[in-house]
Amino acid sequence: MSVAAPTAPAAPIVTSTVTPVRTPGEVDNRATYISFGLAYVLGHGSAAVSAGDAPLLDLPGWLPPALLGAGLALGTVRATLAALRAQRTATDPRDVLSGKLLGAAWITGFAALFLAITGLTSALGDPDLQAMLWPTGSGLIVGLLYVAEGAQRRNLLHYGLGTWLALTSTGALLAGSTGLYWVLTLAGGGAYAVATRLERRRLAASGGRTQR
Repeated sequence: MSVAAPTAPAAPIVTSTVTPVRTPGEVDNRATYISFGLAYVLGHGSAAVSAGDAPLLDLPGWLPPALLGAGLALGTVRATLAALRAQRTATDPRDVLSGKLLGAAWITGFAALFLAITGLTSALGDPDLQAMLWPTGSGLIVGLLYVAEGAQRRNLLHYGLGTWLALTSTGALLAGSTGLYWVLTLAGGGAYAVATRLERRRLAASGGRTQR
C-alpha cells in the first residue's frame, strides 16, 4: 500500500502597492525658473531692443529695470517659499540648517553686490557703470548661489544652471554696454527655459523611487 504525500498548500500571492516617494527636502524649482526666466527675457530683452544709438524700439527708460526687478523679486520669493517647504519635509537637522544658511546667503550676496557697485561707481566717478554692473553682477550672484545650493542638495541640474549663469553673466561684459543685454537675454533666458523642462524630468525621476 502506498501513501500519497500530502500536497503543500499553494503559497498565497502577495500583492504590494507601489507608491512614489519623493526624497525628503526635495525642492521643486520650476516656478522659480519660470519667474527668473521671464525676468531675463522681458527685463534684459526690453533693454536690448531699446539700447544703443539706433534702438529697435523706443521704450521708456524705467521699463526694462522695472520688468527685471519684478521678475527677480517674484523669483526670489518663490525660491524662498520652495526652500521653506523643503525644510518642513527634511528629516536631518543638518539639512534644515543648511537650507536656512543658504537662504540667508541670498541677502548677503546682494548686499555685498550693492556695496561693490556703489563703491566702484563712486570711486571712478562714472554712474553709467551701474547699467552694466547690475545686470551682470546679479547674474553672477544668482549663479554662484545656485552652485552652492546644487552642491548642498546634490542637484546637478541646479548646479549646472548656476555654473552657466555665472560664466555667461560675467562673459557678457565682453560684449559691450549694448551687446551684454542680448547675451543675458539669449543665454540666461534660454538656460532657464531648458532648465524648466529638465526640472520636470528630474522630479519625475526622483519621485520614481518606490517603497512597498
